[in-house]
Amino acid sequence: MLQVRLCTLLLLLAPLLLGAAHRVYNVSRRTFEIDYNQDCFLKDGMPFQYISGSIHYFRIPRFYWKDRLLKMKMAGLNAIQMYVPWNFHEPQPGQYEFSGDRDVEYFIRLAHELELLVILRPGPYICAEWDMGGLPAWLLEKESILLRSSDYADYLMAVDKWLAVLLPKMKPLLYQNGGPIITVQVENEYGSYVTCDFDYLRFLAHRFRYHLGKDVLLFTTDGAEEMHLSCGALQGLYATVDFGTAHNITDAFLVQRMFEPKGPLVNSEFYTGWLDHWGELHSTVKTELVAASLYDMLARGANVNMYMFIGGTNFAYWNGANTPYAAQPTSYDYDAPLSEAGDLTEKYFAIRNVIQEFKGVPKGLIPPSTPKFAYGKVALRKFKTVAEALDILCPKGPVKSHYPLTFIQVKQYFGYVLYRTTLPQDCNGSMPIFSSPLNGVHDRAYVAVDGVPQGVLERNLVTTLDIQGKAGATLDIMVENMGRVNFGEQINDFKGLVSNMTLNHSILTNWTIFPLDTEAMVRYLGGWEAHDEGHPDGYLTFNPSNFTMLPTFFVGSFSIPSGIPDLPQDTFIQFPGWTKGQVWINGFNLGRYWPKWGPQVTLFVPRHILTTSAPNNITVLELEFAPCMDGTSELCTVEFVDRPVLDIS
Repeated sequence: MLQVRLCTLLLLLAPLLLGAAHRVYNVSRRTFEIDYNQDCFLKDGMPFQYISGSIHYFRIPRFYWKDRLLKMKMAGLNAIQMYVPWNFHEPQPGQYEFSGDRDVEYFIRLAHELELLVILRPGPYICAEWDMGGLPAWLLEKESILLRSSDYADYLMAVDKWLAVLLPKMKPLLYQNGGPIITVQVENEYGSYVTCDFDYLRFLAHRFRYHLGKDVLLFTTDGAEEMHLSCGALQGLYATVDFGTAHNITDAFLVQRMFEPKGPLVNSEFYTGWLDHWGELHSTVKTELVAASLYDMLARGANVNMYMFIGGTNFAYWNGANTPYAAQPTSYDYDAPLSEAGDLTEKYFAIRNVIQEFKGVPKGLIPPSTPKFAYGKVALRKFKTVAEALDILCPKGPVKSHYPLTFIQVKQYFGYVLYRTTLPQDCNGSMPIFSSPLNGVHDRAYVAVDGVPQGVLERNLVTTLDIQGKAGATLDIMVENMGRVNFGEQINDFKGLVSNMTLNHSILTNWTIFPLDTEAMVRYLGGWEAHDEGHPDGYLTFNPSNFTMLPTFFVGSFSIPSGIPDLPQDTFIQFPGWTKGQVWINGFNLGRYWPKWGPQVTLFVPRHILTTSAPNNITVLELEFAPCMDGTSELCTVEFVDRPVLDIS
């Protein structure tokens, strides 16, 4: 306790001491290091305590980066913590993307301009409830690959190549080089992984120091349990812990002290909320518990990073999943101090009040929550089913295979693949049974025979389905990748039909496999909408008799008046009467909707993707059932509202 009090006293005096040091010694060299004698970080030679918040630039449009960072600064934070997802920047082997919403260097420089320090977590594995924990799916092309281990040379080579691209970009941004990055994490919660491979951690530490220099302060993060740090900590990497409000703070830091007897106390992930899964209640953590725990840690002189300070959105197909298989929804709101849409919450101000008791917070106005606008209902009309649009969705043609191939084997990393074969025998009544005896559907399959829907197969939940049809009939199985596992030993998560499919105990063969490019469909529809006022070719007149539960594309548009000031504004889209699918606006993939299952009902629509200069195009891929499918209406409608609904209950 004496060490804690001394460290706290030094932190309180640090601004005065730093000013004196600069006056007397003309201190100009930028350093960030650990003082093991005083159990503190030293910034430019003076005791320093960081109060940080996690923000994921890859879950927030670049348009809003400055708004979110400024709100974090105005809460009293002096640092941010950020992951770098490998798969976001190298979607194909050797294809690197660092522009637009992927411009990580610009994001870090923007934080620097706002006088926020940066705690960098570049992986290569990050978890983050992100697809495959940030590891690129193309790694699975080596089917026997052992991830996060030194026992597989191809994995180490891929990691080494990636780090040789990323880390040199980060080096000029290190604090000692004039940038804001004060510490860099090696891997992430490695002690929770099955391999427990210290050679792997040594390999990473060596590569980090090779690219970043010997002065960089490297650290690890693990759950505050001895068993986790036993495999996650490594000599030469400063060991930190993570825990939330349910954890006893004294006990948690005692675990850190078992591995770091001296040095600063650090909670690298103090959980302000928690993640969601489809089909479960929206997770929340009480504001008063967060505020009380934060006060306790800061009073001990501990360094704290709040995970998350703003969560953001899993746009497109980027959400992850946990095991037993449970996919996370599009929203990553996390019940954080700043909402998914960047709105100020009660929790935000409670945290700011706690911070004010320990350090000054910036003076001036806090940027307000962005205005929201309810644009109302928009009618959508059926375009084509997936099966009818294969010429657009799969222009290069299908792949033929005797047995089913996985997504990876047909170079399809996200979205959907349609598997097609013919029935070898008549299927009438309840027998025979079309089944997946080895739980071979990853993750959800929409089954049809000769264009007649048969039902849904789903990983771990529905592995057997009765089907009807004549011998020679076309069997279609459209499989949805709902997000790869991001945590635990099953992160090598193959998608599609991952085992043979059987019909009445006989293996089905001779498959025609269509990798589906949904973005090509959206481009096709967007291009048509921009140049034609009529219906596109294939745009179907409504007919209840041929409207089935087949996966189907719907299209529509709405206009925003250009004469109204401040439009467009942020909004939220909801799907009354719809079931499950994907939605795009003006070509931007907003993500998945599943209001029937919840908890999320609305999807966040940031204003920068909307326009007043032309109609705003909406494309919806409904996988199961739309409200106009009952024959009572020719048109289906979606609705834009000004408030989010993240809990169906």
